This record gives sequence, C-alpha cells and structure tokens, in this order.
Amino acid sequence: MPVYNAENYLENSIKSVLDQSYRNWELIIINDGSTDKSKLIVSSFQDSRIRYFEQPNNGVSSARNLGLANMRGDYFCFLDADDAFPVHSLRSRYNLLRRHPLLMFVDGEVKKFDQSMRQIIQTWNPNLKGNPFTDLVRLEGNSFLGLTWMIRRKHEINYRFHENITHSEDLLFLMELTKSGGNYAYTNETILYYRNTPDSAMKNLKGLEAGYRYIENQIKHWLEVNDTDLRIYQTRYKRAMALSYLRKKYFKDAFKVWL
Repeated sequence: MPVYNAENYLENSIKSVLDQSYRNWELIIINDGSTDKSKLIVSSFQDSRIRYFEQPNNGVSSARNLGLANMRGDYFCFLDADDAFPVHSLRSRYNLLRRHPLLMFVDGEVKKFDQSMRQIIQTWNPNLKGNPFTDLVRLEGNSFLGLTWMIRRKHEINYRFHENITHSEDLLFLMELTKSGGNYAYTNETILYYRNTPDSAMKNLKGLEAGYRYIENQIKHWLEVNDTDLRIYQTRYKRAMALSYLRKKYFKDAFKVWL
C-alpha cells in the first residue's frame, strides 16, 4: 500500500485489510513523503502483521518497489490508500490460486464508487481465462482495470515498476509479467472497492498520454509483440486519448495525439 497524503481515507483502507476473512497476511505500508497525518494514522494500528516503511516523496512506483523488495509472502497484491477490500477479497483470490497450481494471476469483480463510497458508479467484471498478454497489449479490457490481480510469486523474479512514468506503470508492470506466459482467471466475488477521487491520476491527461507513449516505445522492441498487436495498441490508445482531450475541449491536443 503506497501512501501519499491519504489521511482522509487511510484508516478505512487499513481496516478493510484487518477485517479480511483470510487472516494470514502481511500489509506493507510505504509512506511516500506524506506531509499530513498519514504516519500518525498508521501508527494508531497495533498489529504485528502491519509493516511500515517511509521514504522521501519519489512517486507511487518507487513506493511500490520498496514494498515489493520487502515482501515475504508467496502471493501478493496491491491496495491503494484510498480504496478498500471487501471482506473476502484475499480469501477468494487465494483459494483459486491454491486450487489451481498452474494459475499465476487471479482477478475479480471491481465496484467503482463515488468519493464518499456510498454510491456505485460502475461495476467491472473480468472476461478472460488463459494468458492475458495479448489482451493487455491490445487494450481490450478483459483482464485489466488496474492493479487488481493477486499474483503467485516467483522468488527468482525481481518484481519492479518503471519509476520514470507517472501513468500506466501498472499496465506495463503486468505486461512484463505476462509476456513470458502464465495463466489468468478470476473469481466471481467482488475483490475491490475503488474510490473515484477528484485527484485521480487518470484525470491528468498529459501524464496518461506520456505513459501510453512510453509503453509503446517499450513493447515495439519485444519479440512477443507482433506488428498487428502493436498497431492495435497504437490505434486504441490514441483514440482513447483523442476522445478524452475532446471531452475537455483540448482540440489541439486531440489532433496532435495522432501525429
């Protein structure tokens, strides 16, 4: 759990982990240079399963990397400090991984709420079984809404996010995990309550476009990505960005994204 100035939501997020029906977990919290009461809120929880780290503000990818470097479990997943887990989030995904040793990634239903967490705005359900790499590259949306997967850990892998982008780093992280194989499936249970906040990273369109372009420059060198898949990726991200710019009446940016 990366944390940056999340005092308004952090307590609820931590409590959602403490309330899990599956109990054998560790929660690694990384304070990424918060200047609010986030550290005080974390310190109010007295549970040996919570491990706290802090660093100067260096971005969410750097914070996640610190957590990944210190995790001890055989499975891992992510939770942002403004979101929450339903009570069976860990158990439902973990049980599926335990029952099917060939599975590497398990997802589930996501409910997107308004900022108050009172009204459901959208419900997303995964719709893929097997290797999700092509689905990710083609931006088809059957296996990706964000960092919602529970992942079977391979101890020989050094799991890391790219720290030089601020958007779509989660998509690239999962692309890199899946390009060498690994099966994906999902539970029908809800595994995440996502809070739609005004300062959501997805609302920074320039940062989002930069992230997509960075991924484009990465994957065009991968042998696992053929020309057709690359063209589909380029067309879909550019169309999505153009429509997003048009909704904001940024007409020049909508035109330039195709150049």
